[in-house]
Amino acid sequence: MMNIKDYEVSYGQSEILHGINIDVKPGEIVAVTGRNGMGKTTLMKSIMGITPCKAGSIIFDGEDITNLPTHERVKKGVAYVPQGRMIFSTMTVEENIETGLAGSNKKTISNDIYELFPVLLEMKDRRGGNLSGGQQQQLAIARALVSEPKILLLDEPTEGIQPSIIKELAQVLRQIRDERGLSILFSEQVLSFVMDAADRIIVIENGSIVHENNRTDVDEETLVRYLSV
Repeated sequence: MMNIKDYEVSYGQSEILHGINIDVKPGEIVAVTGRNGMGKTTLMKSIMGITPCKAGSIIFDGEDITNLPTHERVKKGVAYVPQGRMIFSTMTVEENIETGLAGSNKKTISNDIYELFPVLLEMKDRRGGNLSGGQQQQLAIARALVSEPKILLLDEPTEGIQPSIIKELAQVLRQIRDERGLSILFSEQVLSFVMDAADRIIVIENGSIVHENNRTDVDEETLVRYLSV
């Protein structure tokens, strides 16, 4: 579904990502983990076209999207939930979700979005800023899903969410994958969430991939060493 090859990203003279190679299969959930400041958010922003790359390529669903602007990537089937969610706090839940329809052929929110997130149906007339952190994350994912993407990108999805909700969020991601058949690529440093949600785990350190394994084969102690400060 997505092939990121020899990918490099720089801010000015500082190279942040060094020759990154990631493959995401159809229907696969891949986690990119690592400590703060290792390049995870830069990677996500660059895949979405927010931060330009210096070298390398992104082939998505058989098509080179390396130099496409962000809105064209959305049309091709890439959806993004940014770090901090970035919902519109003064708009209602329903209005927030409707912003995800911009640029797509759909004009209304499909019922299956509210079936996936029943709490959003109950609160559809409530302002987004009045929702809890976990509810706002569900709102941000719902907003991304209304465009019916082929791949969903999430940057630090557990940030600001209470531990009791984190496990539920992992189940939601797997449910989305199973019901919609899309691929998911997310960055995260909460190991329990990574282990619950991902099929495959990639560790990034100082802008380079230093470890990769299937979740079923992963050594948690090795991951803990990479994530410890």
